[in-house]
This record gives sequence, structure tokens and C-alpha cells, in this order.
Amino acid sequence: MSLIARLASVLVLLCLALPAAAVDESGLLPVDQAFVPTAEATGQGIALRWKIADGYYLYRHRTAVTAEGAGFKAGELQMPDGEKHTDPYFGPVETYRGRLDALLPGTAAAAGQVTLKVRYQGCADAGVCYPPQSRTLQVAVAAAPASATSPGGLGVAPAARSGLALFGPPATGAGTTDAVPLAQEQAFGFEAIAGHGNQLLLRFTPARGYYLYRDRTHMTLTGADGLSLGNPQWPPGQSHRDAHFGEVTVYFDQVEVPVPVLRDRPEAARATLQVTFQGCQTDGICYPPMTREVALSIPAGTRTPAAERVAAAAQAAAPIALENDRAVPSAAASAAAQVPRSTPPPELLARAQRSGGGTWLLALLGALLGGLILNVMPCVLPVLSLKALSLAEGGRGSQHARASALSYAAGVMLSFLVVGAVALGLRATGQALGWGFQLQQPLMVAALVYVMFAVGLSLSGVFAVGYGLAGAGRGLAARGGLSGDFFTGVLAVVVAAPCTTPFMGTALAFAFAAPLPLALAVFALLGVGMALPFLLIGLVPGLARRLPRPGAWMDTLKQVLAFPMYLTAVWLLWVLGKQRGIDAVALALAGLVVLALGLWALQRVRFQAAPLRRTLALALLVLSIVPLVLLPRLPAPSVAATTAPADGSEPYSPARLAQLRKQGRVVFVDMGAAWCVSCKANENAVLDREAFRAALRSANAVRMRGDWTNVDPTITAFLTRYNAVGVPLYVVFPGSGGEGEVLPTILTQQMVSDALQRAARQ
Repeated sequence: MSLIARLASVLVLLCLALPAAAVDESGLLPVDQAFVPTAEATGQGIALRWKIADGYYLYRHRTAVTAEGAGFKAGELQMPDGEKHTDPYFGPVETYRGRLDALLPGTAAAAGQVTLKVRYQGCADAGVCYPPQSRTLQVAVAAAPASATSPGGLGVAPAARSGLALFGPPATGAGTTDAVPLAQEQAFGFEAIAGHGNQLLLRFTPARGYYLYRDRTHMTLTGADGLSLGNPQWPPGQSHRDAHFGEVTVYFDQVEVPVPVLRDRPEAARATLQVTFQGCQTDGICYPPMTREVALSIPAGTRTPAAERVAAAAQAAAPIALENDRAVPSAAASAAAQVPRSTPPPELLARAQRSGGGTWLLALLGALLGGLILNVMPCVLPVLSLKALSLAEGGRGSQHARASALSYAAGVMLSFLVVGAVALGLRATGQALGWGFQLQQPLMVAALVYVMFAVGLSLSGVFAVGYGLAGAGRGLAARGGLSGDFFTGVLAVVVAAPCTTPFMGTALAFAFAAPLPLALAVFALLGVGMALPFLLIGLVPGLARRLPRPGAWMDTLKQVLAFPMYLTAVWLLWVLGKQRGIDAVALALAGLVVLALGLWALQRVRFQAAPLRRTLALALLVLSIVPLVLLPRLPAPSVAATTAPADGSEPYSPARLAQLRKQGRVVFVDMGAAWCVSCKANENAVLDREAFRAALRSANAVRMRGDWTNVDPTITAFLTRYNAVGVPLYVVFPGSGGEGEVLPTILTQQMVSDALQRAARQ
């Protein structure tokens, strides 16, 4: 976009920000009555004058003149100082009221006509800004006298001395209209009806000489739970070169737009349709956004498949590109809005399916590195303590170490493949899921609490592995046996979901867009990377021989390692409370007490011939599962309870994000989850500290937080837009418009402060 067009966008959008009620279009003057330019030749050059009507003003920095013909060599346009003030969109500016006298100094090589291209732009105090104006003026000049040596000298033809200025036709694409603008309701008619239960029909009727923007239209349906709107089915419009937004699609005549009604219940309903749209007078003013409301009685209809509802939520979350402090749907955003966001972005899909360029090799390498880094992430370390016990038995010989390493690697790789395949399958059916989806399910979280607590009890010596139902604990505690190594790998992958590394995030984004064989290869390489340290120890005899020999110290180590398992159980209980409230935590704690009692009782009778006592112990273990059965029946906490921020931030919503960006605010979007350990580490190290809050204030920024603890299609759509298949995701949106900057998953204070300052300067 050219500089002139970009500046034009700003000024026209200034009027769009003002309330419609403040504009009285019927009282506006035609632009050629509001601003009357004239020109005449003088001894110093060409004098230009604008007569400005009362209640109107011109911008100095939007005024320019160029000259052609008669060999006229023009200098820089000279204008007096204007009235200084701070404009909310341009910053410090100067304006002129009443009249503007300017001088274009120059010298004519020969007598003749000089053609002036005059550009200017102004506004009315009523709150409406006119589009950029361009006029062609012609002035008769005489050749400069031979004795004239001053660069400003100019000979003037007698006719020019009379002050006569000849107006040429308006420049192409920048003409004006003499018609007084109509009131909004007369300029743009609007109707809506419910044709049937699954579709609305909208009718827009611009008056003659007016046009409607297609991509400046937004609509919502309120008052009917379970009903929402799909993508409007606009008919082909007319391509139009617009002074404000560039190449756009507009409608000069009446247009009918079918809009699908997406429903998760079939009953008839009453609702209110709210439509906001914008249009302009041809070669005249642009109106502020207009909002109309229509009460509708929507008949009964059929349920909409889940995939279509997810796509609609993704469209609502599609980003808005901002130009010059005002929201303007970009071409990319408009195209993206037509793509169901349960599928990967087209550009990512194209890269994933490209066979050349080494893209898939980079993805596989990223998966390997990401899996390797997972070994030092905080969410995986407690489970790796189990594997540490197995490594401590390395004195059994290289053959045992090799088998143990391969068994553990098999558990890790198989689990990555299963979790990845399930996630891909669910996304293909339209579910708003990404990496870590298993920890968005309260039942899975509660089951992991049981597992971690049971492993901790085993390590503490409450019960011994290798007998009855407790044999499952043998594998999880990794005290011996290839099955124990295998299930340790499984458990490590299940709890690894809250952690993503930079390499792992890129690889996962690729995998979620790639063909199935390549996607599975990415998940398999993630497993190889995670298992690599133990594979090296098991397969390289020299490393295995460096391990300490078994001894009495192992019992102490085993008991110490029980406490990370207890802490992991506590963390998972906290996540469960975020998902289902304090009642769910109480249920799970009661179940853990019964589980501990059952395991203790089973240990007491393992060497006794007491079938009844053994049966009672097993019954207690079965009884401990009852809370898991009851858990799905508990309702989720109220939205107000889960989203009310206590740190001055705001809950994420696409509409609020767009509103803040329209206001020119820098926005720091923080997408996280209660089960995301990396998110909590970033909060503790950076985001919950005073230095971060000071950086927000310095940049005049707002922090928006999205909680992905539970399944949320809106947040999933935002993650997908930025090629992120999991959390954390941090995006800084600049105050002046444009795309947001995605930050790394592991933050530092300096990194965040620098990003906020860059956004504030743009």
C-alpha cells in the first residue's frame, strides 16, 4: 500500500471511531463547498489559497502540490504555521480553519500553462472526515526574464495576474459528489428473515450512489442458547479500488446474503440478530460503522455437526490485521475466515505436504531435539525418577541394561504414537483438541492422581510390588522387570503433555498438518529423542559400567524418590480442582484414602492363608474406584469463578482483542493451562513479577489470558492460527496494527520487555 493510501486509511477511519449519533449527514457540505482551492501566478511563484467553510478544517501534513508544464521548476510548498494540537490518530498535527494561503516557489522556462496536481484532506467538526481529495488546477505563466537570477523569479502572463484559476476535472478515482449525504437509514436499508430453521436471509439495500463493504460486516445472534451463525454466503461482488482500504469487494445494488444457523439443539427459538456494517457515498463521505438489530423467530431445525460448529468458533477467533490504528480485515484474515479452523492453516498444510526443500527433514530433526529436551522439563522429572531406580540396578550386566533401555524406549515411542494418532483422529472429526488433550479430561487427571499416589506408596514401602493387583505397581515403580521399564515409558509420555519445547512445538505443528505416515514419523522421533539418554546408557557398554553398583543405598534412594510422586499427585489434584471444583478434589482424596487402606491391607495378608481378608482388601481397592465413576457427574465451576482475573489481566475473547486493538493498545496474549508446568514456570519467573507489570504500564499494554485447562474451541482456534498445537503460547500485538509477534515458550524478563517496547514503538 502506498504512503498516501495508508495515511488516507487513518484519516477516514478517524470518522469511523466516532459515535454514529454524533453525525448529522444531512448538514454536511459537499466537499467543494467545504474546501475551495484557487491558484494564481505571482512574482515569487504560484500562490494557492483554500477557502475553508466554518466548522471545517484542513490538515497541513495532508496537503501537497506538484507542478508540470512550461518548464516550471518548483521548490518546496511553503505554508504558514497552523493550529497545533495532538490528534488521537496522527499525533502532533497542525490544522487550518477559515483559509489557507500557501506559495509554491518556482521558475518557468517558457510561457504557457502550468498544471498543478493539488492534494488535500479535511474534516468537519460534526465528526466526519472526507476522503483524500485531488484536484487539477491550471495557471498561465510567462517565461522568466533573462535578467532574473533569483531561483524564485517568475514571469507572469497578464491573464494570470487577474487571479483567474482554471479548474480541471478531478483526478481519476478521487472525484467528489455535489449530492448532500443521506441519513444512514436512507443510505443503507437492511432486512432479515428466518427462511427456515437452519438459515437466515439478510438483505442489504444501498441507495443509488452508495456502496457497501463486504469485509466490513460482522454479525452475531444473541438470546438463543445453542444457536450461532456460520459463514455468510456472500454472492460475487464488484472489485473496487478504494481510497481507504485499497482493493476491496463492494456492492452498489441490493444484495441478499444467506447465513447458516448452527445449532446443537433442534427446538424453535427467539433470538436477536445484530449486524454491524459500513458503507460509503460514491466519491463522497464514508459512514461510521452502523449497527442494526432485528428480532427473529427461528423455526425448529436440525442439529449441526460438531465440525461445523468448531469452524464457526475458529472464524470468530480469526485475527484482524490493523492498519494505522484502526481495525481492517486483511486479505489473509478474510481468506482465513473461510477455512474451518479445526484444520491446519493452508500455508502450514502446503509446507507439510511439500516433498522438496528438506521441510520434513527439519520437522523430524525438531522432533528428535524436542523429545531430548523433554528429559529436563519439570513435568517429566518426577516420572524419570522411576527410571533412575532401574538404572541403579545396572550392576546386573550389560545385557540387562540393554533390554531395560529398549523396553523403556518401546513404551515411550508406542505411547507417543498412540497419543498422536488419537489427537489427529479427534481433530479430523472436528474436535477442538491439541497436544495435551488428555489432561483436559478430568477423568484422566484423576486416574493419574491415583497412579502417582500408588507409586509413591510403593516407593515408601507401604506395599511391596510383585503380588496380586499390586503387580501393576511393579512396572510403574520400575523396581525390576522389562514390563516395569515399558510402563514407566508410558507414564512418562502421559505426563509429558504439559511440557513443550521450542523444537517440539514446531515439530508438532508440522505433524498436525502433515499426511498421516509423516505425522506418525514425527511422533515416533519424539519418542526416540525422549528415550535417547537411556538408550545410550543401555546400548553403550562403557556408559553402563559407569553406573553405581546396587547396594543398601538404593532403599534410601527409593524412599526419597517417593516424595516427587506425592508432589505430582498434589499438582494433579490442583488441576482437577480447576476443572471440576473443590467437590472433585474431595472425592479424589476420599478415593486415595480407600486406595491406601486397600494396598496396606493387601500387603498385610500377602503371606497369610486368609482368603476372606484378601477378598476384603481387594474389595477396598475396587471401592476406591467409585470416586472416578462419580467424577463425570460433577458440573464444571461457573465461568465467573474460573475467569475472574486477580492480577489486573483480562480474560481472552476475540471480540475484546479486536476492541483493544482498535483503541491502539498493545496487547500481550497469554495462552496457558493449569496443567501446563512450563506456563507456571514462566508465570513464577516472569509474568507474575512487578518488572513485567511495569513493562506493561510502560508500553500502555493489556495482558489477556486464555485458559486452556478444559477444551475450548475459541482458544484452540487461536492456537491453530499461530501454528501452535499446545500451550504455552505468547503473542504480543503492536499498538499501531499489524500481525502479532510470537514469543518463545520459555520466557525471560528481558525478552518480554523488549517485545513490549517494540510493539509500543510500531
